[in-house]
Amino acid sequence: MSLRPLLLGASAAFVLAAGVAFSAPALAAGSDFDDVLELAQTPPPPSPGTDRQGFSPRATCLDRVARRLGNRTYLKAKLDLKPEQMGAWNAFEKASDDASAKTKAYCATLPAELKERPTYIERLTMEEGAMKARIASIETVKPSLVALLEVLTPDQKASLDRPSGPRGSMGGPMGGQMGRPGPGAGPR
Repeated sequence: MSLRPLLLGASAAFVLAAGVAFSAPALAAGSDFDDVLELAQTPPPPSPGTDRQGFSPRATCLDRVARRLGNRTYLKAKLDLKPEQMGAWNAFEKASDDASAKTKAYCATLPAELKERPTYIERLTMEEGAMKARIASIETVKPSLVALLEVLTPDQKASLDRPSGPRGSMGGPMGGQMGRPGPGAGPR
């Protein structure tokens, strides 16, 4: 009996398993649209007779604003800004705070709780509102972010472009993917 077929089969199984293992995190990470679409997706309604509370689009939106504030604090520490860069940072931070205030106002318009899954049109309308709020945030922050990037050193810029974190992006200064385009970026 030859061991060659057995070794070839085992090798093929190993390669297949390795491929699945390496691709699973990428598949689990989702797309850049996860951030925006999260509002439009709600869990199924609770089973009758359970005490589970419904989904809160407002709380989810406000959590996202808080996460972006944390990402911005992390970024400031990571960049290790020099005194001459602080003026540009402060302008960026003010614009980000303004964008966050606008997004909080948008969050306040969302339902505090949904006990039943919204219809397709309701989910689409929530997604549209989230995208409009996202664009408003980007427009508010972009000029000051561009100005900040102009005063950063090449090493600081490189640290922004390097992927890090669980989804391959550190979250960027705006809370999304700094090195990648998409609706996941920007303060809210």
